[in-house]
Amino acid sequence: MPSKRELEGQLAVVAGFENPRASLEQYPTPPGLAAHVIHLADLQGDIEGRTIVDLGAGTGMFALGAALRGPQRVVGVEIDGEPLRTAVENRRRVGTTTPVHWIQADATRPPLSLTEPSTVVMNPPFGAQNGQSGADKRFLRTAAEIADVSYSVHNAGSEAFIDAFAADNGGEVTHAFAAGFEMPRQFDHHTDDRRDVDTEVYRIEWQ
Repeated sequence: MPSKRELEGQLAVVAGFENPRASLEQYPTPPGLAAHVIHLADLQGDIEGRTIVDLGAGTGMFALGAALRGPQRVVGVEIDGEPLRTAVENRRRVGTTTPVHWIQADATRPPLSLTEPSTVVMNPPFGAQNGQSGADKRFLRTAAEIADVSYSVHNAGSEAFIDAFAADNGGEVTHAFAAGFEMPRQFDHHTDDRRDVDTEVYRIEWQ
């Protein structure tokens, strides 16, 4: 099994968004963060031999990281077709032979019916843009419906919300940790070339 550092190196070739959409909060997940989350999921037995679903897959960072760790298959769900085309190219760059299926659809209403052991990995919108309030809640609700366990990235300070949501939806938070999220300058409202955003990652088991 590749180390976390090796996995980060493999994911460094994943291209980001060519024309990111602020309305969808399209920010590339840093390879280091993706490698950390996928490595933890692997150590917990949540990847090998399972179906992995990346909700809001973007250009495939989480999906392809998981694909490198021996799942049965990976499904990336993304509403925007352009990032999905980049994801297809990224799969070639990464070189994984795991079956990867890309689906263009609303990630909060994916056309999936899974009966096998499944894990969701996702970096949902934080809800910072107009019309996106509660977006992460909708993603979590979908994870609760389709998976046994999920890993998700949220704004710092989300602990009370995540704990309450999990408890109300048959889930239990088993792991939580802080993580830096380096955000490049992509949109006109950004004033710095790069800035670090404090985020939190949660592992939730769903009943």
